[in-house]
Amino acid sequence: MANEAPCLTLLQRREIEARIVAPFVRAVMSELGDVKTLELLRGVVASLARESGAAMAREFGEATLTAFARGLDRWKEGGALEIEIVEQSRDRLDFNVTRCRYAELYRALGMADLGSTLSCCRDFALIEGFNPAVSLTRTQTIMEGASHCDFRFRNTEEPSASECDRESSSPGDSADHNERTARTGPEDSARMS
Repeated sequence: MANEAPCLTLLQRREIEARIVAPFVRAVMSELGDVKTLELLRGVVASLARESGAAMAREFGEATLTAFARGLDRWKEGGALEIEIVEQSRDRLDFNVTRCRYAELYRALGMADLGSTLSCCRDFALIEGFNPAVSLTRTQTIMEGASHCDFRFRNTEEPSASECDRESSSPGDSADHNERTARTGPEDSARMS
């Protein structure tokens, strides 16, 4: 009991991480520029999220959408997210996030411009690490100003790149910004970490 680490919600972890990472990221941006810095940050965050997704699959003992749906409770801890399930079956999981305290946190910390990279991009890489046969499509996020985030997970066999591995310097710069789909590849391994 004396050696047990305190239990933190994911929201609390993200706040601690943000308070440490943001000043460093800002300093690197002043040296390397925004585009290169965000590219590096996205790569690191995606790698960590893939590892978290793989760890989730090992923890659950399966990498099905049913198991992934059970893991949503971790995302919601402490009221971090309010989620409405739209559809759930063996081959699909659709839900909307109607409140995102992660977005509220990054705005309150004056880091709204980094929130998507530090938080939202995790989702695509997380599912890649969890199961390479599952894709995620999301067309909007609260972090970017929408009324809700629309998560649509599907079983698929076709691999492609994750949204956060793209070379766009900001979410609005991508021509396909309003229709983002990430499918996983066998070479890839979060928010849930």
